[in-house]
Amino acid sequence: MKISKVIAFVACVALLSSCDYQKGNRIEQKDVNANSTYVYGVSPDSLPKQMANKYTAQPEIETRVNAIREKLYSGSTSAVVKQ
Repeated sequence: MKISKVIAFVACVALLSSCDYQKGNRIEQKDVNANSTYVYGVSPDSLPKQMANKYTAQPEIETRVNAIREKLYSGSTSAVVKQ
């Protein structure tokens, strides 16, 4: 009977302490890029200017990436992405 009371007390303390968990552990920070069209775009529906960057395709990098992917995921067939 006594051990069940101890378990119930510990469970109640854990449940009650989890209600306020991480509520006071946040800090409001100013977004330094709030007015930047480069990061956020002109409006919420538009693309940012940084999305305009275009890179040339480099097949030697793709073969290296595929070799690394094969090495990492050779045992797992569900994680291998076929292109």
